[in-house]
Amino acid sequence: MKRLYISLFILSGLLVSGCSDEFLEVDQTKNIPADPALVDSDAGATSMVNAVYNIFLTWDMSSFAWNGVTSIMTDDADKGSDPGDTGTDKDVLDALTFNSSTPSFSSIWNYNYAGINRANQALAMFPKLTKVTPALKTRLEGEAKFLRAFMYFTLVKGYGGVPIVDRLPVPGNEDDRIMQLTRKTPAEVYAFIEQDLNDAIQALPLKSTYSGTDVSRASKGAAYALLAKVNLYQKNWQKVVDNCNLVTGYSLVSDYSVQYKKEGEFGQESIFEINGIGGTSSPGFGIGNYTVSQAPRGAGGWGWGFNTPSQGLADAYEAGDVRRAATIIFRGSVLYDGREVASTVSNPMYNYKAYSSAFYNQEFTDTNLRYLRYAEVILMKAEALNELGQTSDAIPLINQIRHRAGLGDTPATGQSDVRKAIYKERRLEFAFEHDRWFDLVRTGQAEAAMKADVSPTFPNGKTFIVGKHELFPIPAVVVQQSAGVTTQNPGY
Repeated sequence: MKRLYISLFILSGLLVSGCSDEFLEVDQTKNIPADPALVDSDAGATSMVNAVYNIFLTWDMSSFAWNGVTSIMTDDADKGSDPGDTGTDKDVLDALTFNSSTPSFSSIWNYNYAGINRANQALAMFPKLTKVTPALKTRLEGEAKFLRAFMYFTLVKGYGGVPIVDRLPVPGNEDDRIMQLTRKTPAEVYAFIEQDLNDAIQALPLKSTYSGTDVSRASKGAAYALLAKVNLYQKNWQKVVDNCNLVTGYSLVSDYSVQYKKEGEFGQESIFEINGIGGTSSPGFGIGNYTVSQAPRGAGGWGWGFNTPSQGLADAYEAGDVRRAATIIFRGSVLYDGREVASTVSNPMYNYKAYSSAFYNQEFTDTNLRYLRYAEVILMKAEALNELGQTSDAIPLINQIRHRAGLGDTPATGQSDVRKAIYKERRLEFAFEHDRWFDLVRTGQAEAAMKADVSPTFPNGKTFIVGKHELFPIPAVVVQQSAGVTTQNPGY
């Protein structure tokens, strides 16, 4: 799946339901072909699901806004760039002074729902198709449900309870209008996610059965790993352990840094990652401006310079930790492909995991987003075992991660210290992989971490408001257009 072709009727769904300011007026069904015969083939059915994957290649879904709300807001990163360049709203995200009109939150909301709409279109169409190979149709339905669950997981982590749109709304139907606007409880959203993932588990093959370009497709292991992570966020510790144990056929790569290079794509540790190809002008080849927006800026640089590693992150690595050099580009250094980073660039550090050797300054990058790695399965299991009181069983799992990083055994022994050790390993292992904000919130570390996030811009740290900042604001336009049906999160 090096290139996922977007059928025209699905692409129109993004233009209609993804970007429209008239949230309530979107006719989410008009981009479905009237005649199922148009997609009644193996290629046609596959194209509908490919379109769901392709939503992750969009600028609003996976690039500037996503970096803002998952990295720049955290203690791992600063806004970067030049002081006068706000990056639309990256300055207020960095300062935690955002509100319900901050554009990045609308981007994340709109594009995840656009992707959910694409998944719903495919799922509604599959029963009408008679010429698709049955086994392929089953697998594609599993992929669509996995991707829908993935997007709902993003929404519930960020916004709390959200509307569950589980079918294609019928224009003019009042029940469907209310469905699109009424926020469900987080428990209801999690239950919906779990059902989709359990369905996906039954339908999807093991990763080992994929070959060629299909290696980037969702697998049974990906569904089990995501289900374990959903369990983690709900503190269902035994379920975390059980589902982690069902993620088989994966192992840690010996060289941590290779995972973020072209030759490391879809390797033995990769469970689920979003695939980019790279290109100079055509959307659909890679994640729009993901690499160049985070590349070195200024004299001798080639990018915009946003989402720069914080000094706190750089200082958090122990001496000898190989993850530091694989995560952070330092001013004046030479990169793995020989490219020099001038000593005159604007910022002292940049995100190495976003770097592309071939498309380092192009709009569409070949950099992949690594969303689920086997290292996370190991650390999720360690966290769950520790919370279940099985600390002695958790420690060897932590040490697996540390040894790969070039470090010795953890000195932690008691449950409290082991918990802290796991949190630290998660921070260093997954830096800039879009988990830090959600980890801080779910573990209750956010207020202290923000206060400790001292920089020249924030000499006294940043203020995380307990009872407010745990959730993103619901976009103001959604609340306004709902006429009271959609409620806003506390504090906004």
